[in-house]
Amino acid sequence: MGFKLPDYQVTQLPNPSVSPRLRGEPGREIFPYYQALRTHWGPQNWWPADSPLEVIVGAYLTQNTNWNNVEKAIANLKQAKALSIKALREIPLSRLQKLIRPSGYFRQKAKKLKTFIRYLDKQYAGSLNRMFAQPTGKLRAELLALNGVGPETADSILLYAGNHHVFVVDAYTRRVFERHGLITAKTKYAEIREMVEGAFDVAGSSLGTTPVVQEALKTTAKKEDTAGISESSSSGQSDRSPRHPVSPRHPVSKMSATPRTELAQQYNELHALIVRVGNQHCRKTAKCEECPLRTFLPAESLEAKIHAQ
Repeated sequence: MGFKLPDYQVTQLPNPSVSPRLRGEPGREIFPYYQALRTHWGPQNWWPADSPLEVIVGAYLTQNTNWNNVEKAIANLKQAKALSIKALREIPLSRLQKLIRPSGYFRQKAKKLKTFIRYLDKQYAGSLNRMFAQPTGKLRAELLALNGVGPETADSILLYAGNHHVFVVDAYTRRVFERHGLITAKTKYAEIREMVEGAFDVAGSSLGTTPVVQEALKTTAKKEDTAGISESSSSGQSDRSPRHPVSPRHPVSKMSATPRTELAQQYNELHALIVRVGNQHCRKTAKCEECPLRTFLPAESLEAKIHAQ
């Protein structure tokens, strides 16, 4: 099913300005968070898309709206056979605006998508493979220079469409980490990203998974398997198929099933799991009682403070 993303020669994005505090003790919390979430919910099948281009379009459309609205807009583009580089290049702006209207801010987003296609044509002759073959830092800077592309959109494109080793920080990440005392309201996007990437022990390693990550993943996989054991009353044998109490939020798609580097996949899963926490538990009014991260709250007083917000 699907296809294999090229194993690009990506590079870790350095950020020497990150404070030692963020590199140190708070960062050590990240992997236990990931293990707890992965054990509780399992893989999330994110990003739901059939091609890298669909991921890119979705990364633009999801700005300032919810994913249900994005799905409606994507469905319109597919029905109109407008979800290809050639189609997006040739479609009249007014027609594109109409198709993506469900996503909101459709006039601005249509212009942004057209800007991206012009950039792709000019810089890489319309080839996403050529674009994603660029070093991570260079490509990220180019994307950020485009109208309507901020750090979250750029990193979503790099990670989910391009298999680059960049963790995506969103509003849910900030909310969860701040309520758990890992960051403050003033912590910058780049600092949060560097804290997560440092927790995966990728400093000095451009590709693959380091021993620290490998050992943690083995532990997580073992916990997932143990959590899924059920006894068969008729045969007395154990069913050792991994199971989770709640199904993934999205069905398997071509992109979510596409083989990618192990590190990119872990960034993928952690981000998707944090989004699920934000949707179900760490909302504007926190619902900590059933949250798989409840045990990581620094103190009951902090939990009380959250409920008072």
